[in-house]
Amino acid sequence: MATQKVKKAVHFGAGNIGRGFVACFLHNSGYEVVFADVNASVIDKLNSQPSYKVIEVGAEGTTESVISNYRAINSKTHEAELIQEIATADVVTCSVGPNILKFIAPVVAKGIDQRPNDLPPIAVIACENAIGATDTLAEHIKDPQNTPSHRIEDHHERARYANSAIDRIVPAQDPDAGLDVKLEKFYEWVVESEPFKDHSVPSIEGINWVENLEPFIERKLYTVNTGHATAAYHGYHRKKRTVYDALQDRFIQQEVKKALDNTSELIVEKHGIDADAQRAYVKKIITRISNPHLEDAVERVGRAPLRKLSRKERFIGPAAELAEKDKDCSALLDAAEMALRFQNVEEDAESKELAKAMTSSTPEEVVQQICGLQPSEKLYPKMVDVVRRVQADAMED
Repeated sequence: MATQKVKKAVHFGAGNIGRGFVACFLHNSGYEVVFADVNASVIDKLNSQPSYKVIEVGAEGTTESVISNYRAINSKTHEAELIQEIATADVVTCSVGPNILKFIAPVVAKGIDQRPNDLPPIAVIACENAIGATDTLAEHIKDPQNTPSHRIEDHHERARYANSAIDRIVPAQDPDAGLDVKLEKFYEWVVESEPFKDHSVPSIEGINWVENLEPFIERKLYTVNTGHATAAYHGYHRKKRTVYDALQDRFIQQEVKKALDNTSELIVEKHGIDADAQRAYVKKIITRISNPHLEDAVERVGRAPLRKLSRKERFIGPAAELAEKDKDCSALLDAAEMALRFQNVEEDAESKELAKAMTSSTPEEVVQQICGLQPSEKLYPKMVDVVRRVQADAMED
């Protein structure tokens, strides 16, 4: 009797989301997981330890599961080995941060290019907090510097790219936790099915396969991420230690609710989501980010303000659409203002870059370069006023 081929997944990013969320689902679906990362100490730990624990925390208690059947490769020092793994894998996933996609693309491209033609196409799914992250990765992979132009024509026979939306809160971990990861019980992993219409979708338990991903991505980004970041930036400004602490403050709680009232109006109208269902979703999100078992420092949740203030992100994205429709976006503007005040925060390079930009650029330059807004957009003058106010306050300090 022929032995069944072991399914294999290569996952870029052996951090908490990689180990605790994505690899956990792959492991539970029967995949051998090959982690790829540049962090030598994490790679060494994974290779020297046959298993680690994923601890899920919820209102109804705690559960633990054990993750095994994995290997780890240092993508900086063992590229050739990694290329071979990709060439023979069933799935490539990543949780590296949207800004790192361009750095993992060359090795993924080489692996796909060496893929034997008799294998089914590899499924590439980026699991990042960004809209269209897999499309972004695909663009980098198909760049002529990474994939020769004569190999593009039949590239789809070797790889299929599916965008995804992931939702799970993974807080800062106990420094003594080692490889173990603590996260919330609630999760959502939605992936578009269209790229696999002539092939079966990868067998990964826990994925919700949908034809149209946009409503799920925007609902998640403009509710979970908008709410979490609003609490963090207002909390930082009001000297709160954690997001949990921030949400015990009635003023901040109201600011979060108002910001999510703004985004809910857009989500309900644009995607035809039932208003009561969206209200229930918002209520659930506020409960989740208020979970005392998932305490997270406001500085950690607020990190990378330049990305969070960019055009398609959690504040400017929905605010720009609402402004065009002459709808209320005032709470999103207030949250964006708090993000602009998140400057020179220890261990956050983007907050230092933001501080430089705010002292060396005009309000119009900040709004165009950081927020990606054009003067023709209705949100533009409103954001210029916000930046001008933050700059004026800084001059008074």
